[in-house]
Amino acid sequence: MTRADNSLDINAVDAYLKANLEGYRGPLEATKFALGQSNPTYLLRTPDQAFVLRRKPPGTLLKSAHAVDREFRVQAALANSSVPVPQMYILCEDDGVIGSAFYVMEHLQGRTFVDPVMKGENNATRAGVLDQMNRVLADLHTVDIDAVGLSDYGPPGNYFERQIARWTKQYRASETNKIREMDQLISMLEQQVPEDDNQRTLVHGDYRIDNLMFETNDTACIGVLDWELSTIGHPYADLAAVIMQWQLPPGREGRGLAGVDRASLGLPSDQAFIADYCARRGLAGVDNFGFYLAFNFFRMAGILQGVYKRALDGNASDPARARAFGAYVPIFAQNGLSALERA
Repeated sequence: MTRADNSLDINAVDAYLKANLEGYRGPLEATKFALGQSNPTYLLRTPDQAFVLRRKPPGTLLKSAHAVDREFRVQAALANSSVPVPQMYILCEDDGVIGSAFYVMEHLQGRTFVDPVMKGENNATRAGVLDQMNRVLADLHTVDIDAVGLSDYGPPGNYFERQIARWTKQYRASETNKIREMDQLISMLEQQVPEDDNQRTLVHGDYRIDNLMFETNDTACIGVLDWELSTIGHPYADLAAVIMQWQLPPGREGRGLAGVDRASLGLPSDQAFIADYCARRGLAGVDNFGFYLAFNFFRMAGILQGVYKRALDGNASDPARARAFGAYVPIFAQNGLSALERA
């Protein structure tokens, strides 16, 4: 879904692409995609072609956040892999063009599912889509990072120690009031970090069904989108991110599967999805899964807090929706605590 938006300087984009993108020809029209709270995303149309532009949001930003240059790099590196991504056309790191860095990529023609229930689809389609989601995730975690030039895409060391420290710092920088559950969750995660098992792979960082695109009339995945949080890290963070999303209420807001009779809809259980992933990667199983699940609840709480703070500062992509996210932070923190207790 797109909507009219006046925040993008279309004339500046048009002039830049004419000067820097071979074969480009205007005139240019732009509309903003309604979904997405982090990096504003626009559909660009010319008489000959459609593109997608992603930019950093305007205003003062947290250090290392909204790194569109990293998004561009990782997708360009995956161009010839089994992980489907759009074609990358051009990266502009000159803030003077439109006020922030941006890149332009291929506009994929397909369909997305906001809700994993996939209301209106038959059971075979639901099963096929989630099997593709599983297959692509396993393929992502078997990419040879040296061969595709991404060995330096993330620092060495224990991924979870590094991520907990990073997101705690980000959370503190956007903290608007003390949340007891969040403080408790941070403390417990710091104490329970598993020993490093030497799994070091490319991770997406926000792997969920609404960041995937599928064939219009089939279940084949044709694109993995929104790579802002990608890095070199531990694959179980991505796997647990899928399961975390499914713990939430169904519908467009929660986008989860809590309380859903999955078997009647052809949807796999958490355990079946994990087992299929492990089979594809040749793993015996995943120990201490509750920690990885709690980590994802913690990180999402930190992300929501950052979106809420940007709304208060006037920098949110969708201000009204972003302000509502503040109420979810303690809920996600409590869910993280519950996951640790179950573990």
